[in-house]
Amino acid sequence: MKILHTYLFFLFLMFGTSMKLCAQTNVPHKQIIHHTPENKKIADSLLRIGEKHQDAGKFSEAMILFEKSLKIYQKLGDQKGTGDSFNKIATTHYYQGDYLKALSYYTKCKETYEKINFKKGISSALNNMGAVYYYLGNYPKALEYYNHAIKIQKKIGDKKIIAATTQNIGGIYIDIKDYANAMIYSQKANAIYKELKDSTGISHNLNGAGKIYMMQKQYSKASDYFNQALAIAEKINDEQKKIEVLYNLGELFHIQGNLTKSLSYYNDCLKSSQKINSLQYIGTSQVAIGTILNELGENHKAIVKCKTGLEIAENLGAISVKKEACKCLYEAYKSSGNAKSALNFYEKSNAYDDSLQSEETSNKILNMEFQKELLMDSIAYVTKEHTIELRHKEEVEKKEEQRNLIIISLGFIVLIAIALWNRLNYVRKSREALKIEKDRSEKLLLNILPEEIAEELKEKGFVNARDFNLVSILFTDFKSFTQTAEKMSPQDLVEEINVCFKAFDLISDKFNIEKIKTIGDSYMAAGGIPNPNKDSLKNIVLAGLEMQEFMTERKNQNSNINKPAFEMRLGIHAGPIVAGIVGVKKFQYDVWGDTVNTASRVESNGMAGKVNISESLYNLIKDEKCFLFEYRGNIYAKGKGEIKMYFVEKNIFFADKKTLFID
Repeated sequence: MKILHTYLFFLFLMFGTSMKLCAQTNVPHKQIIHHTPENKKIADSLLRIGEKHQDAGKFSEAMILFEKSLKIYQKLGDQKGTGDSFNKIATTHYYQGDYLKALSYYTKCKETYEKINFKKGISSALNNMGAVYYYLGNYPKALEYYNHAIKIQKKIGDKKIIAATTQNIGGIYIDIKDYANAMIYSQKANAIYKELKDSTGISHNLNGAGKIYMMQKQYSKASDYFNQALAIAEKINDEQKKIEVLYNLGELFHIQGNLTKSLSYYNDCLKSSQKINSLQYIGTSQVAIGTILNELGENHKAIVKCKTGLEIAENLGAISVKKEACKCLYEAYKSSGNAKSALNFYEKSNAYDDSLQSEETSNKILNMEFQKELLMDSIAYVTKEHTIELRHKEEVEKKEEQRNLIIISLGFIVLIAIALWNRLNYVRKSREALKIEKDRSEKLLLNILPEEIAEELKEKGFVNARDFNLVSILFTDFKSFTQTAEKMSPQDLVEEINVCFKAFDLISDKFNIEKIKTIGDSYMAAGGIPNPNKDSLKNIVLAGLEMQEFMTERKNQNSNINKPAFEMRLGIHAGPIVAGIVGVKKFQYDVWGDTVNTASRVESNGMAGKVNISESLYNLIKDEKCFLFEYRGNIYAKGKGEIKMYFVEKNIFFADKKTLFID
């Protein structure tokens, strides 16, 4: 059972006392009046004592000491000491399972080292940031940071960090099941650890190699490597490394079907995790123990364990652990005869499984490239058809003119004047008809495409696809549409939808946002295209609020005459998109990108009568005085994981002052 990346990364924690002193002699510090040797010695001492507490798993005590040392270093203007403190605080947050804070402090650590060009510290911070992304399952991001770290490490020749990052890259190969490459990277790292006589590194490497052999079903070798790693971890009193190896041993015997021995190792792992308050392994161990208990028929005990693990995983945001916990609860409730609870956790397990589909991102990228190629082919086809049509019209008009000339030349002289008058009258009416038809076509084209896009299409015969860095996407959807529609005749249903969408079109025009399309009972619009507008983010939110106001008024009107009415969800998200025209017939201006998918998820997780927005849009408009915001917390969105969302409404006090919202 794979609940987390049990190969685990090597956090290069930085820095032993001798390393600190050496680095500080080579790095210039900004001198401040109160920068006395005594104060610096106090800060260094606090950092060293904090390290000992951290190694012993006393994270609360360690955090207090690290924060005190940080304040002293900052007052002294000691950038090296400040970076070291940030690094230690980040690592403590990681061991306690707070990955977002860990990432934040590693970032601060890197930025501080960059101020003094401390390359060794920069590469260490990059490695650790990659390691956090690796644990969270974001392999492309992890690999990006690892490769950046490796480039710096090779320049400065720091073998210890090279070994750590090399092994972390090997961990990514394990998770994508490329065991041959994983072992190559593991052996490279092991050679460096042995050269440096680094016991912690050797233990970590043996644990990783054991994991590779386990995945290849070479269980005897895996057991040998795990036991060697455990012996070293116990000898150097490294509790963190100890629990990693204990968990892997539990997994090894579980795979081989030795449930009693597996349970023993998982319980040892749990005790050691609780000793140093490692939430990451407390949660995974609880789920692993619950799974074993369920297989042994102890369903009620399994439920308690897996619920505890699920609660911890939800706090940590570890999707893979949440999936395994839900799977465990499904099996336990099913075995105990509670079908309703079993079904609930079965559905949750499938939902988390969808979120773990790492292929989705790459498929989207490939699909975008395919869509671009298809778009270019479609534009070329439309251009060719347009040219052929123009030539055909010219030939028809030429033949008509020749026929009319022959008829006129064969007529009587008396009828020439009449024929000429008729001809002139015909031409005049034709021109008028052509003008009317042209105006009608222009109007129709502008109803389909934005004016700028229509002009480009007429001028060049095709339209280039464009990338936009920041566009706001609005989606609406009628709540309980099917149930409400069943109470209405087809004619009344179409009329009601038409009334709503006509109102939305007028609102879109009023706030200068671009209607993209309607799909069934869903309405889609975008702000900031095809011409970026600094007020587009504010205007699309105002448009969304006015749409909800219209729906509320419409519902009241229908209720007064006992007529069914719709309630509507509305969601908005902002980000980069690609925009262009697709198709060879009935083509339309459309947008693509992950921003569109996220906007749809924001809408589907909204509430009737409310305007729901994503955190990224909130951060862009939070200073607008015309809005009030209500934080909803982390909302699970299918295929996206958890997204922070906000309800937004007009600031009535601000509106009463007659402030103009739109330029």
